Amino acid sequence: MPTNMKKRFAWSLVLTLAVIALAWFAWPRPIPVDLATVVKGPMEVTVDDEGKTNVRHVYTVSAPIAGKVLRISHPYGERGISVHVGDKVKAAETIVAVMQPTAPSFLDVRSREELQATLAAADAAVTLSEAEVRRLEAALEFARSDLRRSELLARTNSIPERNLEKARLDVQTNEAALASATAQRDVRRGERASVAARLIDPATAVPETSSACCIQLRAPVTGVVLKIIQDSEATVQAGAPLIAIGDPLDLEIVADLLSTDAVQIEVGDPVRIDGWGGPSIKGRVTRVDPAGFLKVSALGIEEQRVRTTIEFSDPPEAWSRLGHDYRVIVHVTVWSAPDILSVPVAALFRQGENWAVYAVHNGRAEVAAISIGHRNNRLAEVLSGLSAGDQVVLHPSDRIRQGVAVAQREIQ
Repeated sequence: MPTNMKKRFAWSLVLTLAVIALAWFAWPRPIPVDLATVVKGPMEVTVDDEGKTNVRHVYTVSAPIAGKVLRISHPYGERGISVHVGDKVKAAETIVAVMQPTAPSFLDVRSREELQATLAAADAAVTLSEAEVRRLEAALEFARSDLRRSELLARTNSIPERNLEKARLDVQTNEAALASATAQRDVRRGERASVAARLIDPATAVPETSSACCIQLRAPVTGVVLKIIQDSEATVQAGAPLIAIGDPLDLEIVADLLSTDAVQIEVGDPVRIDGWGGPSIKGRVTRVDPAGFLKVSALGIEEQRVRTTIEFSDPPEAWSRLGHDYRVIVHVTVWSAPDILSVPVAALFRQGENWAVYAVHNGRAEVAAISIGHRNNRLAEVLSGLSAGDQVVLHPSDRIRQGVAVAQREIQ
């Protein structure tokens, strides 16, 4: 073969390969996508929200009077008090708190001076009453001596009977006067002690330690200590809550649901409970409050909420590890069907006023308008537009168009 022909053949081959390579690189490749298959199966629509466990009957032990409550949960059982959260208590037997009288209050300068002057006057009144008692004791002793002399003389008829009667009257009169003066002295001493007590300095006041000065508060019911509200020793007012007691097996769940969700719920609806750190638990709705309330969300949005109460359907062994005020997630079933055609919500997008999906036929994406019914967080009920076994594109991006080639994304 001539040299020129060899050169032309070589250049033709290189040009052909270049055109083939250019065509290969320019040829559109299928877009990798995630695909899902439309299938028939069970589906349910739920209202999902956070809830918390709650002991139905919580008994709060309060201070019956104003006073000083001693420390409740002392590690060494100080003064016989050693109650901690989780301890079992027995009704009318277990002492849960002890109260003592409060220390006297501080006095300002003017009040102290007034009380000291009153105390001095009380001391003088006591001295006066004691002197009066001594005077009357002497008068009574003299009257009794005179009566004894009169009785001796009366036996010999040396004095008239009237003198004897007058001597007896003098004794009785002095005895009554002495009793009155003694009572008056005791009154003055009491008044003096009252003023002195008001002058006691709170820094030097020592509370009595006898049990007669204290109030022992006992558990009103048999149960478990749920919360110690006033743990440290402190001065409290009458009615101040001290400790909460309840039965941890008497649990229910309270969920504050949006009012738009609560209108779909009826008493008796089944509930699935999870998100508490253990397996799912079954429950049912027992009450939906007829009135709502305003609640501000974590994002600062005002929401109208309705309190919904749920009880456990499973036996206590399934949820015994739950306690009071534990966080849970509730899923209240408002609709369910055993066998319906459904499509993942991630495949849906809006086309005008209608819903649509990208259905895959022969390796190409085609827009399919569909009609949907019930919908939850994962699936939507297909009323028309798709059939069982159809494949749809999940999370379609802006690269997906009518007729574009697509392929299942490889999972690495």
